[in-house]
Order: sequence, then C-alpha cells, then structure tokens
Amino acid sequence: MTRSPLRRRLGRAAGLALGVLADRRFGDPRRGHPVAVFGSLAHRAEARLYADDRAHGVRYAAACVAGPVALGLLAERGRWRPLAVAAATWTVLGGRSLAAEAEAVGALLARGELPAARLRLTHLVGRDTSQLDEAGVSRAVVESVAENACDAVVAPLLWGAVVGLPGLFGYRAANTLDAMVGHRTPRYERFGWAAARFDDLLNLAPARLTALLAGVGAPAAGGSPAAAWRAARRWGRAHPSPNAGMSEAAFAGALGLRLGGRNVYGGTVDDRPVLGDGRAPGVADIDRAVVLLRAVTTGAAAVAVVAAVTT
Repeated sequence: MTRSPLRRRLGRAAGLALGVLADRRFGDPRRGHPVAVFGSLAHRAEARLYADDRAHGVRYAAACVAGPVALGLLAERGRWRPLAVAAATWTVLGGRSLAAEAEAVGALLARGELPAARLRLTHLVGRDTSQLDEAGVSRAVVESVAENACDAVVAPLLWGAVVGLPGLFGYRAANTLDAMVGHRTPRYERFGWAAARFDDLLNLAPARLTALLAGVGAPAAGGSPAAAWRAARRWGRAHPSPNAGMSEAAFAGALGLRLGGRNVYGGTVDDRPVLGDGRAPGVADIDRAVVLLRAVTTGAAAVAVVAAVTT
C-alpha cells in the first residue's frame, strides 16, 4: 500500500530528529565511516579522471555526486525509510565530533600545552598551525566551529528536510569533494573549480540560515542576537567565500569577538578580512563557541523538522 504524502513527510521529519539525537549521543561512526569510504572512492576516481582543465573537473564532480544521489533515490523507496533517514542523518552530521575536537584543543590550551594544542588543531583546520600563539589557536578554533556549523550541521539538515535521502547523501558528497579538490592550488585551480562552485551554490541558503540561528542562539553563549545579525550584515560578504563569511561574522558578533586576519596555507600568506569589532578570541571563547554551536544545532533541527513536514 502506498503511503500518503503526509506520512512520508512525517517519517522524514522523525528520521531527521532521530539522526540529530544519534549524532549528539554517539558522534561519528568510529570504523567504516561512509564519508571516509566515499573519499577513498573519489580519490581513485580523481586518479583516473584528472586533467588540468575545468571540463574534466565538471565530469569528475558530476560522476562523484551522482552515485550518492542515486543511492539516496533508491533508499527513498525502501520500506524502512524513516530509519534510513535517521541512519543517514547520523552519518552525514558532524556536530558532536566538531565540538569534541574544539574542546580538546581548548583543554590543551587551558593546561598550557601549546605545542600539543597546535598539533591537535590540525584536525580542524588546513592552515599552518606551527607558529600560532594561544590567541591564534583560539581564533582558528572559533573560526572552524563557526564555518563548520553550516557545513557539518545546518546544510545537511536543510537539504535532508527538503530533498530527503538524496539531499543528505548528495550534499555530503559535494561538500567532501570541495574539501578534497576545491582549493586554489596549481593542481586544483581548474580541475576543482566545479566542485568548489557547486559547494558554494549548495551552501548559499544554509549559510544564511546559520547566521540567523547564531543570532537566535546567542543568549545561550552570553551574546546578543542583534550583535550577531548586525555583524553578519556588515561583514558577512567581506570574506573570500560567499558563505563562510556569513556564519563566521555572525559567530563573531554573537560572541563579541574579532575574527579573521593572517593565515598561512602551505607557505602562502593569506590575509583575510577582519570580521567583527570585538576583542580577540581567548581560550574561554572556545567553550562559548561550542555552546553556540549546540544552540545552532538545536535550532537547525527544529527548522528541518518543520520544513520536512511542510514541504
């Protein structure tokens, strides 16, 4: 018997909610993580399809994303669809792992173990961490939490709510490809162009929702909603990314901080615009950023459930 549209929507909403709870309770799967498996397959595909031009990059990105989307379409037709949505949501979210890594760096800094904190920070950021002082490490953690609040939480939930399993799988595949090849390096500037632009497109709405939710959740971290939204409007478009700046600026405003500045990537200096007009981040602000991340996650889950039922 075919399920009614309302029952399908309610099942999707329930699956998303259960997936959020599973991520909060268990974090990422410890072994055989599907995202790691996808990354391995995408790396093999790159070895076969790579050429230093955009056309090959378009074909590579399309082939890599099409597989997970097709898998999601097949899973949508299964009998245990709500459980499949829950399992997929748990798999693609990274909120707990993001919070745990941030807290681990903060704990090392609090104990005065700066070299160990620099090393642990490499789990969160791609910049050179070897010369960062305590303030630089703290800033990097807060920026990573802010940016990944969108990538690891809000965006997959929003796409899962609107499109279901194809949205969950397709978004995570596209975002993973961007992390793998979407860099402005000699190897990937042309080949990775399609993956980077597609990820930008998928994150346009989620990044702005992240900024909105950061304002709503600001009081939980001792901040101001108005300051968060004002910062997003004023500085959100100053960032080189059309999306990362929105969430980072909103977090900066919500926490009363100043983010951005000089970073080093592979020996290349990248002077990022300053976001916010507050003070420089300190060790205590890492915990505040994690509190705000959890508030954003709760808000995103609520929005996703409502969107799943009504769309």
